[in-house]
Amino acid sequence: MSIDEISKRKGHKDFVTVVCDIEQGNLVEVIDSHKQDKIIEVLEQQPLEIRERVKEVSIDMWGGFPKVIEKVFPNAVVVIDRFHVMKAVNSNLNTIRKQSGIKVKNNKFILLKNGIDLSAEENEKLELILKQSDRLRTAYELKESFRAIYESELTVEDRKKKIELWMDKARKVYCKAITTISNHIEGICNYFLSRTTSGVMEGVNNKSKLIKRRAYGFVNFDNFRMRLLA
Repeated sequence: MSIDEISKRKGHKDFVTVVCDIEQGNLVEVIDSHKQDKIIEVLEQQPLEIRERVKEVSIDMWGGFPKVIEKVFPNAVVVIDRFHVMKAVNSNLNTIRKQSGIKVKNNKFILLKNGIDLSAEENEKLELILKQSDRLRTAYELKESFRAIYESELTVEDRKKKIELWMDKARKVYCKAITTISNHIEGICNYFLSRTTSGVMEGVNNKSKLIKRRAYGFVNFDNFRMRLLA
């Protein structure tokens, strides 16, 4: 399963919670709240024997979802989606990029792109960028070494040790990201159990946003919910 939140109307912090079956690729529930108690109340309407079958729930790093999972899905482990972890690291890297005052064209795109996917021309630009700041070079190399942990074929425990070693090494550069990763280390490492991601949920969210745009937003939640489930 995957749990996420979306806004009912663009530009408004009026969130609803969406629940998706990752295996089937289906949206299974839309809840008119972002509060733990309400989410739990709605999801507990499903029979316990069904909820006990859920083994993994993929989420972002919002603090409330793990409590919901613990209460509603007693046999499930929390999996922090890989995309959101890398987003935290890339956000820190982007801050360092801005502080470095790099003027090379498209430098943000090149720095945040996976190193393995860079073309020969992009690699040349990358070296030109990194020559201008030792701190930025260190930050970039740390970003790539963190990404490599996700690509490795180690055991879950060995990957956890690698992440902990990475945090010790990167602490002076990635202060904010380190705090985030440290606070969610178990959920981050649970990803390596079966590499569950929220990719299906991202697709569902994109379709939901398209429905919202076509309707110019929804004032009535029941109409919004029925449209999404349909």
